[in-house]
Amino acid sequence: MAQSSITETVREKYADRAKIVLNSSNSCCGGAKAGADLDPVTSLLYSAGEESELPEAAVLASLGCGNPVALASLHPGEVVLDLGSGGGIDVLLSARRVGPTGHAYGLDMTDEMLELAEKNKREAGAENVTFLKGRIEDIPLPDNTVDVIISNCVINLAADKAPVIREAFRVLKPGGRFAVSDVVSQGVLPDDLRSDMEAWIGCVAGALEEQEYIGLLRDAGFEQIAIETTRVYDPRELAASVSSGNCCGGDGVATEKPWDETAYGRFEASGGRLISGFVRAVKPLR
Repeated sequence: MAQSSITETVREKYADRAKIVLNSSNSCCGGAKAGADLDPVTSLLYSAGEESELPEAAVLASLGCGNPVALASLHPGEVVLDLGSGGGIDVLLSARRVGPTGHAYGLDMTDEMLELAEKNKREAGAENVTFLKGRIEDIPLPDNTVDVIISNCVINLAADKAPVIREAFRVLKPGGRFAVSDVVSQGVLPDDLRSDMEAWIGCVAGALEEQEYIGLLRDAGFEQIAIETTRVYDPRELAASVSSGNCCGGDGVATEKPWDETAYGRFEASGGRLISGFVRAVKPLR
């Protein structure tokens, strides 16, 4: 599948999600506020206290698979960059953690998500926040700019992950931290599952295999690399959720092409698992 096709399809799906939130006070999919049909990837990631601090639209637009801000150990005065910042939930939470002497950047390629993020920034009164337009494969910041890079279920959507990891390394200061929540494959996904576009949008087919992820980080120059499992997914729940239109940025409309459940069976039979992982690494001081 062409990388440009994957990128454009992801852009369109996330633009649709932003339009839903911009045009309505109610979300049709994902998150605890959406009703009984909870997305197995994106639901119940943030505490009630965290959600209460933010504009509702930032919460409703969230399509993450973890809570990197809670795990990243941010400190006052630090500069944070969120790759694929969407409606801005993790940027706004980061801005509160780093305080007025710090700064939080959000990077996104989707105009509609950036519009929503700017709206949420104004509503939150966040003065130490900047949203940038661009792709995570080509970060529009100078070398050695940020202390911490976070991301929430976005790197797995990139068609080519290696340049993303290299760019993250480039913009981090020496000693800077890579602290990312992502969908990770423990075991090799079947080729037919990887080729399914609906699976890309569902955050699954783009998942890096755990050792491949570690290898890319090591090749880019990172040290102290670790992947901590934060949630294990039942592939049948993922398939059912995508088929119903509820999963990972779905628009609430059932897809006409449900995933091939036999692919999950083969994956499980080989000992494979799909997880949310908290991926940690450090840029060396030298």
